Amino acid sequence: MNRALVKNGFIAAGLMNIGGVLLFSRGFTNDALNNADPVVMSNFGLLMIIVWGLAYIGAATINANVKWLAGAFAVEKLVYVVVWAKWISENSVSSVFSADMFAGAFYAIYGLNDIAFMLFFLVVFFAKPTRDEV
Repeated sequence: MNRALVKNGFIAAGLMNIGGVLLFSRGFTNDALNNADPVVMSNFGLLMIIVWGLAYIGAATINANVKWLAGAFAVEKLVYVVVWAKWISENSVSSVFSADMFAGAFYAIYGLNDIAFMLFFLVVFFAKPTRDEV
């Protein structure tokens, strides 16, 4: 698989995690975001999403086969997708939008973002390695 594409995909995933959390949580000050899911989206949970973002960016600097690392990242994203789907099925996004526009937007889109990057990580995992990666 094209090394530049993999590198840029890892960086994009990291920036989405870091930037998304900082933007939608308003720098960890948005209580509406925390209140909508106080377990997964507590400030600690949001901080851990940033840490995953840092891991993605760190992985972008690896000049070797990252197949299994991408596989682990795909599983991590799958966990968030399942949690988001469960949350969406049991809660009202419109009530979160009523409480705060940023929090509502976050809950409306974060699972879709995680699906997209989960698929990217799966493609990296299943891609046939190039000669320099074996």
